[in-house]
Amino acid sequence: MRDSRPQSLDVLFEDAAAIEKSPLHVVQQRAVALLKLNRAVISLLPAQLHPWCRVANYRKQILVLEAGNASWMTRLRYELPTLLSALRSEILPSLSSIDIRINPSLMVKHDNSAQSFAKTMNNSHKNSPVRRLSQESAKELIVLANRSPKKLKERLERLAALAGESANTANKKR
Repeated sequence: MRDSRPQSLDVLFEDAAAIEKSPLHVVQQRAVALLKLNRAVISLLPAQLHPWCRVANYRKQILVLEAGNASWMTRLRYELPTLLSALRSEILPSLSSIDIRINPSLMVKHDNSAQSFAKTMNNSHKNSPVRRLSQESAKELIVLANRSPKKLKERLERLAALAGESANTANKKR
């Protein structure tokens, strides 16, 4: 008679006799392989694309990637030659092509994180220290301005005039 009590999923994966036969184990292995492949692909992409792209599948030597929308898909297409050669040389020598599909759920999932990221970036610019031009740099700019054409000379002199001024816009000359 079978034991019909509820069991943890860990028990299903740990049963030594059923490991190779279990469809759950096959699914788990596939999921782990896709997660590792996703990490590898993300590490090869530029940082801006990380939240908006992911590996969807790998079958018949074709890697299927998902992008959040058409604009991210276009940016991802620019990276395809580099990505394809890197994956072929390092991870998937049998890779024949990369297919990109749009998955709008990526945009919904990361929409809140994108907004919070934008807020963080705006706040970091407000709190960043004010840059000031030193008197030595201003003198060097004046020397350079004296040897420059008229338009460049005017701009360099205006830049040199900023030396020593505070960040307060009321003190700046326009």
